[in-house]
Amino acid sequence: MFVALSNIAAIYPPQIIRTAFDLLKDNLLYYRQFHDMHLQSRLYDTLGGILRLFGVAVLVLALVRGGFMYLMRQTLIVMSRLIERDLRNDMYAHYQQLDRTFYKINSTGDLMSRVSEDVGRVRMYLGPAILYLTNTIVLFTMVIGTMFSVNSTLTMYVLLPLPFLSVSIYFINNLINRRSERMQEQIARLNSIAQETYSGIRVVKAYSQEAATTAHFAAEALAYRQKTMDLVRADALYAPMMLILMGISTLLTIYIGGLQVIEGTISAGNIAEFVLYVGMLTWPVTSLGWVASLVQRAAASQKRINEFLQTAPQITGGSIAVPIRGDVEFKNVSFTYPETGIAALKNISFSLKAGERMVIVGRTGSGKSTLANLLARLYDPQVGTIRIDGIALPDFDLPFLRTQIGYTPQEVFVFSDTVAENIAFGVPQAAASLIQAAAEAAVVWKDIQDLPEKETTMVGERGVTLSGGQKQRISLARALIKNPAVLLLDDSLSAVDAQTEQQIIQNLQKYSEGRTTILITHRIFSLMNFDKILVLENGEIAEQGTHSELLAQQGIYAQMYQRQMEQEAAADI
Repeated sequence: MFVALSNIAAIYPPQIIRTAFDLLKDNLLYYRQFHDMHLQSRLYDTLGGILRLFGVAVLVLALVRGGFMYLMRQTLIVMSRLIERDLRNDMYAHYQQLDRTFYKINSTGDLMSRVSEDVGRVRMYLGPAILYLTNTIVLFTMVIGTMFSVNSTLTMYVLLPLPFLSVSIYFINNLINRRSERMQEQIARLNSIAQETYSGIRVVKAYSQEAATTAHFAAEALAYRQKTMDLVRADALYAPMMLILMGISTLLTIYIGGLQVIEGTISAGNIAEFVLYVGMLTWPVTSLGWVASLVQRAAASQKRINEFLQTAPQITGGSIAVPIRGDVEFKNVSFTYPETGIAALKNISFSLKAGERMVIVGRTGSGKSTLANLLARLYDPQVGTIRIDGIALPDFDLPFLRTQIGYTPQEVFVFSDTVAENIAFGVPQAAASLIQAAAEAAVVWKDIQDLPEKETTMVGERGVTLSGGQKQRISLARALIKNPAVLLLDDSLSAVDAQTEQQIIQNLQKYSEGRTTILITHRIFSLMNFDKILVLENGEIAEQGTHSELLAQQGIYAQMYQRQMEQEAAADI
């Protein structure tokens, strides 16, 4: 409605100007005939008054058109911004539902590019592209209809270049589409390289690879520039082509219109009217190229967005959301990583009663962390079942299940936030007393008090201001503050010193009473009483039993324990 009303206000000024032009032309002869007569001044005043009214009318119509154009842009552009917000939120929410396999296959830079660059290009289609396309269609219909009603012959000549314009747009759009896709792929690659370099900047500096990484990024940036310039060259064909074809229309208007004025078919004012109409069509026709480019880019971007939005999460939950006691059972579980094809676990079976404590030990690559990932349901096994309290994991409501498990992954991640917010990540708005209790249990509270602003200290991106041991203990406190039914610790003490380790083990001994606890480690903690010990070797259970039973077997566990004792003895010396 706003587009139509805006263009109606744009149609009438050329007609007013035509009337004024003809009025002035017709009365100019009389004005000269009344030379040195009183009637000349009266005619001058009359014509001047009429022309002033015409000028006021044109001004009023311009203001009316501007008002409706404002409402038109306010409606469409604001709408596109709202859709942009919703689309970004939908993508962000969908990203969090996807499983770890998805994130191992797709790079972070590509994910960021789709949620920023691609969504922005789709917004340009939903806003400016639709706005100008709609405006062009309505304006063309009104202007060309008005021109035909004045003189069909002149109109046909004026519109003669437009079919050539349409054919040109068709071919150039296809070229733009292909080049736009190549450019989007390259910018995603650039984002990935930059993100990885920034995240691993300490490794880059430690190995003095600044020059090499800079050269690698520069080469990719050069490739991006080349692909961008290919797209720019295609875009650059539009404006000159539009202006040349519209200039031909103006020349045809003046030439053919002049011949018809001589023949008496139209008036001179009609030429002025048609020149103004051609001017009105210049920007809409020119914008067709820009709009076509936006549409092509948006189509390529929306295709990339849909690839992710249509990716269904492989791990979905059921409907059971009852508090768990902590009985854990693995039955004939085998798992192969889908992204690599590596068989990590083979026919694993064990059970753990609620409140029992178990430690899982084994060499690197034996499958310890994989077992933790399966219990936290970051993956699902291809063979076998995992049950908690006799209920298969897929039957639990997934978010609820994870609230019942306190999990510290092997790869510690600290958010760019305060220390307190990092500890309370799983329990938003946790009381300060709970944060302190969890930090004390993880033996990190004293370290926190030594920070410049204590628990309100910002830790920087990925916890860059903290040591490895501090980050690991904050991650442990994050699991403890949840007061979970099942506590799952995956190599959560590897970066702490021996004295701190003993303090944490003593705290865990007290904290884990009556709570199902699974500790995954490559070390042997003889200070903590475990109900069961599992020894993994090449993805299989090689040994299981208590500490004394496994020592008596003189197998893998006994060898690991003996080697650890010798290393500790050597360290004391």
